[in-house]
Amino acid sequence: MDAMRYSRQMLFAPINEQGQQKLTDSSVLVVGAGALGTVICNHLVRAGIGKIRLIDRDYVELSNLQRQMLFDEDDVRKALPKAIAATQKLKKMNSEVEMEAIVGNVTNENVEELMKDIDIVMDGTDNFATRFLLNDACFKLKVPFSYGGVVSSRGMTAFFIPGKTLCLRCMVQESAGNGQTCDTVGVIGPVVDIISSLQVTEAMKYMTGNEEHLRNSLKTMDIWFNQTYDIKFTDPNPACPTCVKKDFPALTKSAKNMETTLCGRNTVQIHQNKEMDLELWEQRLSGVSEAKRTPFLLKADFRNGLKLVIFPDGRVLVQGTEDSVKARTIYDRYIGS
Repeated sequence: MDAMRYSRQMLFAPINEQGQQKLTDSSVLVVGAGALGTVICNHLVRAGIGKIRLIDRDYVELSNLQRQMLFDEDDVRKALPKAIAATQKLKKMNSEVEMEAIVGNVTNENVEELMKDIDIVMDGTDNFATRFLLNDACFKLKVPFSYGGVVSSRGMTAFFIPGKTLCLRCMVQESAGNGQTCDTVGVIGPVVDIISSLQVTEAMKYMTGNEEHLRNSLKTMDIWFNQTYDIKFTDPNPACPTCVKKDFPALTKSAKNMETTLCGRNTVQIHQNKEMDLELWEQRLSGVSEAKRTPFLLKADFRNGLKLVIFPDGRVLVQGTEDSVKARTIYDRYIGS
């Protein structure tokens, strides 16, 4: 550990040299390298976290640059996967941090392996299906879960500790939500910075042994209309299937045929196959689309404005619609079973 690098952080009494060493000895899984995830990783790397495992399923596009702080126009031109582009930037900030970049999707089939040797899981995702999956896996494996979400000028965050606090399911119903996404109502960059910074702050308290200073609430805010609320943690919901009954429902659902609408992307992701040969699919689609292959993905542009983005791990992004039925129709037409 380079003490000079972290000297100002160690001067902060609650952290000091002992706390800094604890940060250096910690490992964090960051799920999502978009708006929240890029800010989270930036803070973690500069703070000197020992190891960061970063997983993201998407690639960099021009609309990301407004709020996803680790990316630039060169990443857009190269159509780099976000996990790769982010890691390249982060390594330049702090070469002492061990970075592991994974281009892929988190499912109930791989989430527990992704959490191996991890001290905290940080939520940088854009959908509740993945959040409930992370919540269930964290409470099964007894790993703290940092939840965060933003849309429009609003954000919310909470830090859940298995065995000590209630869980995400106790505070947010799985069927809850008003349907608003970054693609329908937009999002401003500052709320992303604030929520992800709060996420990292709580994580640092935990990692440095300052649990007595944890907020222990679900914080919500609207920074445009000047509203802030703290919903204090209560006892777990007696009917909670995760932290009370230990059923962990998200870990038992089938991961096949999963369709997910991506926030702010006018895109539906379909993950049906375990792997796809990009060279083979370039040959198959080149006759009906403008197909372009990179080492990380294949983009197929169709004349009707639709686009397929195919990843080696079997994921396909159907771009140009948020209608899962229409996306499935397009997928079946060009990809099949």
